Amino acid sequence: MIEHGLLVLAVLVFAALVFDFLNGFHDAANSIALMVSTQLLTPQAAVAWAAFFNFIAFLFFGLHVANTVGSGIVSAEVIDNAVIFGALCGAIFWNLLTWWFGFPSSSSHALVGGLVGAGLAKAGAGSIVAPGLIKTSAAIVLSPLLGLLLALALALALLWLLKGSAPARTEARFNRLQFISSSLYSLGHGGNDAQKTMGIIAVLLYANGYLNGAFHVPMWVVLACQAAMGLGTLFGGWRIVRTMGMGITRIRPTGAFAAQTAGAAMLFLATWTGTPVSTTHTITGAIVGVGLSRRVSAVRWGVAARIIWAWVLTIPASALIAALFWYLGQDFLA
Repeated sequence: MIEHGLLVLAVLVFAALVFDFLNGFHDAANSIALMVSTQLLTPQAAVAWAAFFNFIAFLFFGLHVANTVGSGIVSAEVIDNAVIFGALCGAIFWNLLTWWFGFPSSSSHALVGGLVGAGLAKAGAGSIVAPGLIKTSAAIVLSPLLGLLLALALALALLWLLKGSAPARTEARFNRLQFISSSLYSLGHGGNDAQKTMGIIAVLLYANGYLNGAFHVPMWVVLACQAAMGLGTLFGGWRIVRTMGMGITRIRPTGAFAAQTAGAAMLFLATWTGTPVSTTHTITGAIVGVGLSRRVSAVRWGVAARIIWAWVLTIPASALIAALFWYLGQDFLA
């Protein structure tokens, strides 16, 4: 028979991969909504395209984000099986809830909130690594704001450069260029988001005595997480695709190119600096920036406001759920 400790570890690793799958499923809209709404690709082809680049992202980035999540949010000595169980349950529950209502909330910050809630429930405020949490919290504001500003600047530059061009020919050309911008964005998505689950699994292995030495992420964990995220993207969260692609503002191929390029630039920067940002926040800010490049009224502010409320609630709601699941799991996961 499999010993209890190994069985618990296997179940928790599986739960982490389920979260990673749901991350790809929930956040598929980030990668494909603009390709679908501009009719660049069919939905099925778009998710296959995005899933491929999600999977190969580990070839282009280091594992700085995994290190931040694994050891930079909650003190390593506090983390045990019950804390990880609570964090994953909090993040999974919030992801499913927001997917059901079609809100593009942040899977990344749901996981951070889950870690914070479970850590607080076990050991109080002293368990929180303040610099890591502050860095992550600041990204909640900065990633959509910088995405908005960069996309606005790029969209305005394109409008000025192309003002004498035939609209139909210009849009057709940028529809093809979306293959590049969407690929870069999907790489950034896979590079930043899958690393969060890598960090969780690696710290689980450490807590259970299966890894020694300096904190690192084994290659099998890297491949498993990239595969789970790519598979989740392949299934796609269509409720959120509608919100992202058509709910916030009307997007043409030039705007889609600007939004994806700006979003990719932000994700590349965040991943290289080890900051676990929200791909959802980033691309939403970029889409709003594209809308503002035409006029303020081009943005559907009611939809944007509902999305912002989902962002505000993500960390406290997932933290509360995680604390509850930590309490439920502390005995049988010891």
